[in-house]
Amino acid sequence: MMSGSEIPTTLLLLRHGETALTAEKRLSGSGGSDPALSEIGRRQAEAAAELLAARGAVHAVVSSPLRRCRETAAAAARRLSLQLRIDEGLLEADFGVWEGLTFAEVRERYPVEFAAWLESPAAVPGGTGESLDSVTRRVALSRDKLLARYQGQTVLVVSHVAPLRTLVRLALGAPPAALFRMELAAASVSEVAYDGNGNASLRLLNDTSHLR
Repeated sequence: MMSGSEIPTTLLLLRHGETALTAEKRLSGSGGSDPALSEIGRRQAEAAAELLAARGAVHAVVSSPLRRCRETAAAAARRLSLQLRIDEGLLEADFGVWEGLTFAEVRERYPVEFAAWLESPAAVPGGTGESLDSVTRRVALSRDKLLARYQGQTVLVVSHVAPLRTLVRLALGAPPAALFRMELAAASVSEVAYDGNGNASLRLLNDTSHLR
């Protein structure tokens, strides 16, 4: 039987539900508009909340401050009878002048900058945006704070593609290029467990079974 110190700390990673920009596959970071969930997104949030309520044993709900995440997280917090906490470190990246564009449009209009961004995590997207290196630093800091505060508990983390992919990448010890090789659909659930030494184990990735 495990002692308290041996019980892993689990982060359930929930991507926000769909917005109008999500459906059109347009970049929607922290530097553009702050869209609300669409009707589909609200249904996805409720479906995810139902899944999490059925799972049980969630001790805290923490969200990015952006509206689409707060709305998704609020649905879960209501079902779980938990207070919603906001963490600025879980913000999506700022994509600068790329905000609102599709990847195809970025590739066409800013080919050199886009290639550099895919090649190097130090590259700044859209001229004034946030590098993936910067995203990694703040997400890792938020992760460490959560692991310290909720040792041995399960925390629902509601965030965006870049921060959630970063948490998965760091858990796997994978290189930065791995960020572009994983799918995290709207309202998908992933799960990472951390032992007392901080060693991570990816237990679930991009589960959308509750949306079918």
